[in-house]
Amino acid sequence: MFLLVAVLSVAACRQETKKPLAPWEAEAEDSTWASASFDLPEIEQAGEMILLTTSGPQTCYDYRGRKLGVCYMLAQKLADTLGVKLRVELCRDTLDVQRRLKLGDGDLSVSLSGDAQHTLWAVAPGKPQLSRELRRWYQPQMLAQVKQEEAFLLSSKSVRRHIYSPMLDRKGGVISRWDGLFIKYSKALRWDWRLMAAQCYQESTFDPDARSWAGACGLMQIMPSTADQLGLERSRIMQPEDNVAAAARLLAQLEGKFGDISPRSDRLPFVLASYNGGYHHVRDAMALTRKHGRDPNSWEDVKTYILALQQPQFYNDSVVHFGYLRGSETAAYVDDILARWRQYRKQLGHRR
Repeated sequence: MFLLVAVLSVAACRQETKKPLAPWEAEAEDSTWASASFDLPEIEQAGEMILLTTSGPQTCYDYRGRKLGVCYMLAQKLADTLGVKLRVELCRDTLDVQRRLKLGDGDLSVSLSGDAQHTLWAVAPGKPQLSRELRRWYQPQMLAQVKQEEAFLLSSKSVRRHIYSPMLDRKGGVISRWDGLFIKYSKALRWDWRLMAAQCYQESTFDPDARSWAGACGLMQIMPSTADQLGLERSRIMQPEDNVAAAARLLAQLEGKFGDISPRSDRLPFVLASYNGGYHHVRDAMALTRKHGRDPNSWEDVKTYILALQQPQFYNDSVVHFGYLRGSETAAYVDDILARWRQYRKQLGHRR
């Protein structure tokens, strides 16, 4: 493994005699940002470092409310070392990254080689101190370490939870000890309570103390930031009833956003997919479905493009605004919940 730090240009002091500029250097010189001195001391004073990157499985993507991607994670580690926040600016493609880096729109970029075994770093013009710090800090073994870290975070092992049976008492018609909560809060949703139970098992296996690496909490794996939006105090996010009530409010909000899909029963997989993968990613998949002449209101058609959002030719399409999605996980999430719901209905009938 190796480290390549490409310093695109080093701005000369205004008092010095300027050398003839190459065409791309002239573009950078025209930029107010590029001509200003904003090296490592200024970055540390501002408390923020800007990463220019693209959306993709190796670069940067949203995963259940948090960002992942080996390149993003490496840049985040550098930012942590510097004691600053990392701001991500997504670009259309690598050419756009290079163009914006020359203009000084960001501080640095990082990508992987064709074989994904080497890191390729680029530092914006006029930042020699940041470049030196990057050379000092980076060690080739970091790439393998971050890959292992990401693999763990994407596995079920990253969620701390006790595994409970998917059905507590078949003969007695009891799915879990939380059935009363699902019955209570599914009424406002006009959902079958067994569907909410099936989703809860998928999220936490009925463990009220479940926590994910991303910070999702409780029975329905509510993110703290989501709790804020739903009016749930963070101090109560692990309380089973508060957690389920908040999830019901979120599900109701998501369902309201799919009012263009009818009949209402057809919205369910779209709502579940949004709960897992994000509403905007689902809308991106619907836009792709429409573009390719299929029915954007049909989950089976849209699921094809949920899966397609893992491929560059689709997540880089002009109708896609939110980039890469781990579509196989979102599709499996919906399929598993609906399958378990069917099982619950078959086994429990209408006893409650």
